[in-house]
Amino acid sequence: MSTKGKILFRVSIGLNLILITCVLWGFIRINFVKDQIFNTEVQDDLVELEGLIANQKENQWSTPNLVTTKMGSVLNGLWLGHTTGNQLGTLSKKDKEILQRLYMKLHQFPKDDLYRFTDLTETDKENFEELREVLREVGLGMNLSIDENFYKQAEALEGKIESPLRRE
Repeated sequence: MSTKGKILFRVSIGLNLILITCVLWGFIRINFVKDQIFNTEVQDDLVELEGLIANQKENQWSTPNLVTTKMGSVLNGLWLGHTTGNQLGTLSKKDKEILQRLYMKLHQFPKDDLYRFTDLTETDKENFEELREVLREVGLGMNLSIDENFYKQAEALEGKIESPLRRE
């Protein structure tokens, strides 16, 4: 091989390594963003929801709209994470199914509509209090260390929420 050919070969290898590094870096960043969405928009909101339910139970449900508003935030976060993961192609089939089932089970709970707070019945309050216990069981509660694997917690949570919920 001529000197010119050797130089072109080395430059080609160098450019390919740079390209591979850029692609890997982008993939790592995409996965980081997806995980951050689930950590901040869902996992943290579920912990806050557990705390709000406990607070409302202690205060005889004086401001139940705090709980129903947070439930709406949890559902929006789940939907955002699911949609983002789908668009980026970073969710496995199993993760998609877990997130869809969790969304459907949490969607049974009362949540606020735009410009209107939902009134809770005594059964709704009891259902939220049971949800609080389930959240704590799977490690999503105030003053509990949060597991890094959100999908494992989501699967456990989805499996423990009864469907359909008790109604009056």
